[in-house]
Amino acid sequence: MKKHLFLLAPFFALVVLSACNQPAQDTSDATSDAEELTAAVMTKADQDAMTPQAALDDLMAGNARYMQNDLTARDLPAQVQGTTDGQFPKAVILSCIDSRVPVEMVFDQGVGDVFVARVAGNVEDEDVLGSIEYAVGVAGSKVVMVLGHEACGAVKSAVDQLDVGSENVTHLLGQIEPAIANTEGERDASDKKYLSDVIHTNVEMTLDDIRSRSAIVRQLEEEGKIKLVGAYYSLHDGSVTLMD
Repeated sequence: MKKHLFLLAPFFALVVLSACNQPAQDTSDATSDAEELTAAVMTKADQDAMTPQAALDDLMAGNARYMQNDLTARDLPAQVQGTTDGQFPKAVILSCIDSRVPVEMVFDQGVGDVFVARVAGNVEDEDVLGSIEYAVGVAGSKVVMVLGHEACGAVKSAVDQLDVGSENVTHLLGQIEPAIANTEGERDASDKKYLSDVIHTNVEMTLDDIRSRSAIVRQLEEEGKIKLVGAYYSLHDGSVTLMD
């Protein structure tokens, strides 16, 4: 037995020596990745210093990163903690509920960066309007964006005069009727150009409604303290196009 152990001793020594000579695992990449995570959040000072145009530019730069699959790496737990004492979003975005339009991701925004109101067809009622007024009049947001999107199901349903036996759905789709009435062309949801025109008109008329129905929003816009913009999201490439 001792003879066998004696013969195996050189083998064990070689194994130990080999293990000792192995380079230590490089954890610098993991450390580097962790250090690059963005933990910063919008502060009151950041919001106060940001002009409406700068806030809009920030959103559009974020959309460019989204299209390039280059979203900001964020330390989300740190951002959650960083916003516990308050929020100072740069913008309020009224979007459709469509699951293919993930608003915060579309503009590469983190925790506390933007307010998002979502309703089918991105139309506004008193509740949505009150939310927008809170965002700009109380919380200090600099941009009000109405974001329509390609092939909007709510607009298509309104054009098709969908009836599912629900008063709530009928009421919702009825709010899109003015946009249909103000769009040239034959009422035909299968016509992609016509549907796109109605979607754009609906965004424009929602903006007009917000202005006409909210003295708070109208005054802040006239004073240059906020910017109201319409935008259109492409389902094909993720781009956001600002409307005139």
